[in-house]
Amino acid sequence: MSTTPVTVLRDVRPWGGERSDLHIADGVITAVLPHDPAAGGAARDTGGGAPGGTVEGAPGVVDGGGLLALPGLVNAHAHVDKSWWGKPWVSYGGEPGTQGRIAHERAHRDELGIPGVDVTLAVLRESVRTGTTAVRSHVDVDLGVGLRGIEVVREAVAALGGAVHAEIVAFPQDGVLRRPGVLDLLDQAAAAGAEHVGGLDPASIDRDPVGQLDGLFAIAERRGVGIDVHLHDGGELGAFQIELMIDRTVRSGLQGKVNVAHGFAVGQLAGTRQADLVAAMGEAGITMTTVAPIGAAPLPLHALRAAGVAVGLGTDGIRDLWSPYGTGDLLTLTTQLARLSGFRRDEDLVTAARIASADAARFVGRAAHDLVAGAPADVVLVDAQNVPDAVVRAPRRALVVAAGRVVARDGEVLV
Repeated sequence: MSTTPVTVLRDVRPWGGERSDLHIADGVITAVLPHDPAAGGAARDTGGGAPGGTVEGAPGVVDGGGLLALPGLVNAHAHVDKSWWGKPWVSYGGEPGTQGRIAHERAHRDELGIPGVDVTLAVLRESVRTGTTAVRSHVDVDLGVGLRGIEVVREAVAALGGAVHAEIVAFPQDGVLRRPGVLDLLDQAAAAGAEHVGGLDPASIDRDPVGQLDGLFAIAERRGVGIDVHLHDGGELGAFQIELMIDRTVRSGLQGKVNVAHGFAVGQLAGTRQADLVAAMGEAGITMTTVAPIGAAPLPLHALRAAGVAVGLGTDGIRDLWSPYGTGDLLTLTTQLARLSGFRRDEDLVTAARIASADAARFVGRAAHDLVAGAPADVVLVDAQNVPDAVVRAPRRALVVAAGRVVARDGEVLV
């Protein structure tokens, strides 16, 4: 990353609170102090009066202009290896349903150079531009690409020089057991450093939920990695598979390392059935990630959080062969999450913002991801009255700081 390190991000309002100065060293917030207007003595702002300008005579000091500060946004469920962002428009031509979209992607990804460093870098830069500084990305591992997609994503992340922190889920998009050799590839990916192994609808894709989960948990126990399973199956079929995951998680001692992505069934269950399943997930330390899909039954976010089930927000695919939709803008997606959840009260809108940022630390392997001492210096500044205002309007990101460096300013990415 070629941008200048920030030593003080002055005059910002963390979470809409009092004006403060964030002191930064080695990419970490070292102190959050009340704003001192006299700091820097005779130093003056050289940013043309705009927030984010440097302060002459005070190297590394950046003026926040009193803007609202949020932690860097965390995309807890992405597919950055799949996007055709930055390429000419690709008309969608796949068949309906998961199977049809898998087949369409397999037939056309090579002609688009997917996976490729250039397209992955393009979508990551767009994500950084809009304030995302950490990502958990599922990356396809299959008999066609092997582990090449993981290598591509690692290379693209490295090219950004610290502008985005990434964890990898080795993802069997075309199934696990129904494609002999995929389990071995997942094991190789975990041995080579992938932080998680993924699964996909153990019942409806592999038609052997116990077998798929047995294979995934064996890898996780052997390699010390996490598990992140796409679960689209709804109703009682989906709930049954979550119950299998709960049982395996407890028996294997993997509490806190297993995630259910999508988990539509949780939102579809009602009454005590939902409450009992949510409580069991909390006791097993299972987490959930959602992409706030339009048309799906909303997850019971308050009940999940009250039961100790951490929830993360992600973009899913961004303009790929599954769907032309998606921009990578997680703050706009936070607006969608809040609306789908029926959030109107200020405290609920703040909860949505926390799901998209500070509370998602665990999804990217961090002990803390907040505007506090000891956390990575990942900060997003927006011109908003307060956090609820920022959530409902998703204003342009005035400044994005990642690992203590300015990586985007006034909607323009600098890396």
